[in-house]
Amino acid sequence: MSFGDPNNPYGPPPQQPPAAPPGAPGYGYPQAPPGVPPQGYGYPAAPPLQPYGYGMQPMEMPGLMKTARVFLFILAGLQFLSGIFIGLFIGAAQDVSNGVGTGDSTDSLAGVGFLVAALVIGLGALSIFLGVKFKNGGGGIRVTTIVYASLMLLGSVVNIANGANGSATFGGLISLVMGGIILASMVGSSASAWFGRPRY
Repeated sequence: MSFGDPNNPYGPPPQQPPAAPPGAPGYGYPQAPPGVPPQGYGYPAAPPLQPYGYGMQPMEMPGLMKTARVFLFILAGLQFLSGIFIGLFIGAAQDVSNGVGTGDSTDSLAGVGFLVAALVIGLGALSIFLGVKFKNGGGGIRVTTIVYASLMLLGSVVNIANGANGSATFGGLISLVMGGIILASMVGSSASAWFGRPRY
């Protein structure tokens, strides 16, 4: 048997790889470069989840939208009262006109008055509908509220211009403030996020 025979059980031991110099990467996981803190094992941390879904807190309605919602309910109450008052006033005026004997000539005017009263009550119902739908409505509710608030602002400016410093001017100022807040709450990015949020 020769000393170089690979089958010799008494031959020299197999060659070992040279030892790695200090600081050089070895086998296994890659090492961080000098000056970088160790990262730990596993995958990197996941980004934070959106606050939706199972086991998560639902997104909270922005504060300005809560205020706009309250204003919609207040406007609905005022519109209902105004519509009822207009209807009662037109009915009483028509009764007086009939008692005097001129009821036939005022029928068309009374019809227009009742139509206005019904329109004001319908706007009150729309205000309640929009306010209720703020909680779980989508983009259509947002667009409808923007149009509604814009028309309210236009009507407020007309009331202020034609009010001659009377009650119409005061009412126009109040509805101008309410309409402005409602419109401002709908055009911001928070409203876009609220109405575009996923619903589970």
